[in-house]
Amino acid sequence: MKARYLTTAVLAATVLIGTAGCNMIAPQATLKQYDASDGIGTNVGSLDIRNALIIADGKKNGVLAVTVINQGDKPQDLLIEYPGGSVTVEVKASGSTAFGVGKESGILLEGLTTPSGADAAVFFQYADETGSEVRVPVLDPVLEEYSNLTPEPIPSSSATVEIDDAVDGATEQKTGH
Repeated sequence: MKARYLTTAVLAATVLIGTAGCNMIAPQATLKQYDASDGIGTNVGSLDIRNALIIADGKKNGVLAVTVINQGDKPQDLLIEYPGGSVTVEVKASGSTAFGVGKESGILLEGLTTPSGADAAVFFQYADETGSEVRVPVLDPVLEEYSNLTPEPIPSSSATVEIDDAVDGATEQKTGH
């Protein structure tokens, strides 16, 4: 009878250790930090840069949409260097400053040399803090949520287009809707 209890206890302990042992050696996915959106994030001193992405118009211009959270009690001038130029923006103290979010306009990046579909090497830095370079995705304004971020308006779908009718050689104009 004692052997039966001992065998049951050993079997239960083996099952318990066997099923719990995976957590001892496997990394927990919930502890890995990642950017859960289209943009990318980084930290520079007391500034947290979140969801940075660029919408390009294909004409050497782009708009940077980003939220910057200032943990400090003084406003900061954030330098943003990108392929083709640089720009400086003011970030308010003790809170978040949104660019290109909601009704806020984005940061115009004139002379952007990175095409849509690629990642631009963007460097963020302020004051004497060590800067941070991240690979920011450059997107096309085809998604509706990004259509208001382009440097120039996107042509509307009601543009007039000439179509050559190959059957009778006539040319007609059609308006898309």
